[in-house]
Amino acid sequence: MTETRKLAAILAADVAGYSKLAGADEEGTLARLRALRSDLIDPTIAVHHGRVVKRTGDGFLIEFRSVVDAVRCAIEVQNGMAERNSGLPPERRIEFRVGVHLGDVVEESDGDLMGDGVNIAARLEGIAKPGAICLSEQAYWQVKSRLDLAVSDLGPIELKNIADPVRVYSLAVGKPAPAKPTKPAVPNRRPIFLLLGAGIVALITVAGSAWYFLGAIRPVTVTSNAPAARAEATHLSIVVLPFANLSGDLAQDYFADGITESLTTDLSRLSGSFVIARNTAFAFKGKNVDARQIAKELGVRYVVEGSVQHEPARMRVNVQLIDAESGHHLWAERFDKPLANLFQMQDEIVARLANQLGAEFTSAEAHRAERILNPDSMELFFQGLAWLNKGINPENMARARGFFERALALDPGNLDALLGFGRVDYSVGGAHLSEDRGARLAAAEATIAEVLSQRPNDALAHEIMGGILSQTMRAEQGIAELERALALNSNLAAAHGDIGLAKIFVGRAEETGAHETEALRLSPRDSFAWLWLHFVGAAKMSLGADQEAVAFLRRSIENNRTIPLTHFFLAAALANLEKLEEARVETKAALALDPAFTIQRFIGAPESDNPVFLTQRERIAESMRKAGVPEG
Repeated sequence: MTETRKLAAILAADVAGYSKLAGADEEGTLARLRALRSDLIDPTIAVHHGRVVKRTGDGFLIEFRSVVDAVRCAIEVQNGMAERNSGLPPERRIEFRVGVHLGDVVEESDGDLMGDGVNIAARLEGIAKPGAICLSEQAYWQVKSRLDLAVSDLGPIELKNIADPVRVYSLAVGKPAPAKPTKPAVPNRRPIFLLLGAGIVALITVAGSAWYFLGAIRPVTVTSNAPAARAEATHLSIVVLPFANLSGDLAQDYFADGITESLTTDLSRLSGSFVIARNTAFAFKGKNVDARQIAKELGVRYVVEGSVQHEPARMRVNVQLIDAESGHHLWAERFDKPLANLFQMQDEIVARLANQLGAEFTSAEAHRAERILNPDSMELFFQGLAWLNKGINPENMARARGFFERALALDPGNLDALLGFGRVDYSVGGAHLSEDRGARLAAAEATIAEVLSQRPNDALAHEIMGGILSQTMRAEQGIAELERALALNSNLAAAHGDIGLAKIFVGRAEETGAHETEALRLSPRDSFAWLWLHFVGAAKMSLGADQEAVAFLRRSIENNRTIPLTHFFLAAALANLEKLEEARVETKAALALDPAFTIQRFIGAPESDNPVFLTQRERIAESMRKAGVPEG
């Protein structure tokens, strides 16, 4: 039986006092449990993308892609049970105890999970009070900025058969969190995000351009009221006004509110951001407000506003981005989709919206910084990010590196710039743009390790580290690291894309397409969409499907014509199809972008020692020779 080790969010639950309930009325209790599974538990698990690992007579073990999904599912189930138990005498109430943990697990070939990650979740469930949810410290830190419930810190607790004490937090479902005091303004060098909206719930990810923004879940500073004095806008500061429900049906408010809430939550992942919580956002719901005036009062540079219209068979969402200082519209988009599963629609709309907004924010901040005579560290960071997002070629990487270096010179503690600097080294090494590929990847690994030492839950940093490991003879470790990034941020499109590449390195190129499809689904207009199409083309070449490879590589080039490696791969695929004249045209185009590229550079530092991969790689190298690529 084969085993796979990974990081996972685990939820364990059982019925408190089940033996007593069954002893009093076994048949009735079992019938009520079956009804609960059918009407409440299983649908809620499905909505939050859970996978039932196993069931017992009175409980279940579920794996989730993120702690956020697991806790949302637990809260909905516990709220649903509270409603169903209302009016029942205590001796007839079915009450669940729930434990949630983020930890290392071992997945067997039959899908079963084992290991401390499972054991700790089960022990947490055992100490939870009926109707409550206990979180390990690892799980709590992933969701603490998202909770509107009262939380009790139970301190370190020794759990049965667990070596070290585990710090435990208990959520009192149905009991709101105490009001938080207004926190002081953040330093001017950090961007601010104010999110106000009556619109979209779900998890979002930003890959490519926004990819650098959406990393670990950051703590969110919350203010309950607008500041008394006008604040000065700093860097990437945003307010998302409540999305309007144009359906004429108040029942549809939940869909618009859901979009707003998720968008507010997920944009808090933007690197260096400050996000105003949903409570402030919804204070503006239903009010006729002037976007520019609100922006001035709150001290933000950009306003996002939108509307939701539910028609008989379709759902339409309109969104626009406004420069609050000039009042100019910078970007607008419409999502017009056939009516389907509303939760899935929310997820998809929010993910795509966040990805596109991230790209627009990067571009806007970079253009703004260009007009400043003495830019500060964050303004230089945005300019570097804009160059990195243009595509992986020697010129773009050199420009990006220069801006990140200047940002770090002004502020050595700017972790966003440090992350960008590591990304440049990783990109240069990974795309074979340098003769010292191994040194560049080693430098990238050291840089990203420094970022993770200070931001251990930064999903983006884990994604980059996973890519580095995958390209340095450690693809299996890389996949595990990429899965950890997805556990922190399940919609991180770049992580899906990099897993697809890593599958080539471990000799499983046939699996690559599914991962790249998921990346493109999450961010179809991403500035790094070319990369994911390139990975599919490379996988097709590895499998000998050259005609299909040509189609994907041409699509990649249509997305970004400045990437030398894609031209080299297309030349090789065309040569395999005996289209030598076309192949040499592509080789010429590639060498114009990277004159120093050689076949020796390509094969000199293999990403993996997997024999299947090495055989496939040698075939591609031979195809490059046929296409006229210099030997070196």
